[in-house]
Amino acid sequence: MEASFWNDKRPPGVPNDIDPAQYSSIIDVFERSCKQFADRPAFTNMNTTITYGDLDRLSGDFAAYLQTQTDLQPGDRIAIQMPNVLQFPVAVFGAMRAGLVVVNTNPLYTAREMRHQFKDSGAKALVFLNMFGHLVEEVAPDTEIKYLFEARMGDMLPAAKGWLVNTVVKKVKKMVPSFNLPQAVSFKAALKAGKGKTPTPVQKTHDDVAVLQYTGGTTGPSKGAMLTHGNIVSNMLQVYANLQQLDDAGNKIMGEGSEIIICPLPLYHIFAFTANCMCMMLAGYHNVLITNPRDIGGFVKELKQWKFSSMMGLNTLFVALMEHPEFEEIDFSHLKGTTSGGTALVKATAERWEKKTNSRIGEGYGLTECSPVVCSSPGGGLARLGTVGLPVASTALKVVDEDGNELPIGERGELCVKGPQVMKGYWQRDDATKESFDVEGWLKTGDVAVIDADGYVAIVDRIKDLIIVSGFNVYPNEIEDVVAAHPKVANAAAIGVPDEKSGEAVKLFVVPSSPDLTIDELKAYCRANFTGYKVPRHYEIRESLPMTPVGKILRRELRDV
Repeated sequence: MEASFWNDKRPPGVPNDIDPAQYSSIIDVFERSCKQFADRPAFTNMNTTITYGDLDRLSGDFAAYLQTQTDLQPGDRIAIQMPNVLQFPVAVFGAMRAGLVVVNTNPLYTAREMRHQFKDSGAKALVFLNMFGHLVEEVAPDTEIKYLFEARMGDMLPAAKGWLVNTVVKKVKKMVPSFNLPQAVSFKAALKAGKGKTPTPVQKTHDDVAVLQYTGGTTGPSKGAMLTHGNIVSNMLQVYANLQQLDDAGNKIMGEGSEIIICPLPLYHIFAFTANCMCMMLAGYHNVLITNPRDIGGFVKELKQWKFSSMMGLNTLFVALMEHPEFEEIDFSHLKGTTSGGTALVKATAERWEKKTNSRIGEGYGLTECSPVVCSSPGGGLARLGTVGLPVASTALKVVDEDGNELPIGERGELCVKGPQVMKGYWQRDDATKESFDVEGWLKTGDVAVIDADGYVAIVDRIKDLIIVSGFNVYPNEIEDVVAAHPKVANAAAIGVPDEKSGEAVKLFVVPSSPDLTIDELKAYCRANFTGYKVPRHYEIRESLPMTPVGKILRRELRDV
């Protein structure tokens, strides 16, 4: 269906189209927003706030350092590997202002996962939190990384508080394993060295790659989605368009330059990266960064400090918050909307949240390959449980059968997307790029959807064997390939099984090559080789696995057991 199908279906105030040409690049958006909202708070973390003016100045310092103290050139890749701390947006926008391509990297990656991403992207620089320095020491020699920037948790805090935080993290909590990286420059020192220097402007077009965002595939190694300046600017404008929605009285639900957004989802994940690090700039919003949302007690304590307007999360997080004994003490009187993304929202969770907070959770839908937002639920009580809302402005959707024929309204089929936010392609993977698009240029999502007569979209199944654990994608082939490398494993298969807390959990089936292989042995191996959310929660040792005549594992049969 063409994008015009939704023209009469969006709520009042939300435009049907965007004009990406009004901004030349992400940096153009950034610089304009920093001037417009210079005195407004941009990000807060650990009770320390930086304004848009501060962010402009600090990112300029980092950009100036990169341009004057390194030989990095526009288009070179820089990996950023940090949790939600103030250094993250400073590093991202500093790198972009220097003309570099940002490679978002999960700080919880194992050495194996880091090595693949750094090598595949050809990253020449890395900004990392010192907690992960021991892994960087192990991995960096195998990569093209020439410049290392070591950030510490307290770097952006006032001097005394920063020293105290860094000391506690390292000496008391023992959270910084020893490492030896003499070539690493302190991130704080780099900012100091660049202070007062004006970075040389770098001209970027809509077609220039801004971000390499890695996503796995059901076959083969993880791939870097090339998200251009045009892709991300478009998605920023599309989300901003939804923020123009009017209430019944004709007033904007979300005000300009006056809203506080709680950000517990990691900025290195494409959802929060675009929504919190990028989109909120256009509206001058204040993002409160939660470094460790798993610390529910600490999270609740932080929420008590704010009269927040909006919060983004996922089912796991909403459940954990509501189960905390001090949840009732949080002030939800200013909450205008709650957004759930990444994984399916459980109906009981949504109903309980709305009853407790008087705020309906609206689901959204997106893919890394779409920068990521494709659909979003309207606010003002118009969200429909069980749907992911309506496509964002200037986005066309269609549902097709197995032969690629478009299906009518109300029928199930594979969802395909067209819009200015759809990626340029996969980094150095022309084959995978071609496979992802049909002959007319529609991106094939691998998700089964139904579009109803009102234009609302429901995701009802997945064609791919993707497993989604707490909003993070887990690809069975990666799990299987790594487990199969164990000397006592002959074959392995991974599937997703329902889980009350995380939506899905990984279940691992193993055919041993040695009779003394134990479940405990498998668990230890998986913990050593996978980021936490990828580690299987359930294990089963079998004599054989169901397979096709050509030896392909039939995961669907394992799911049906």
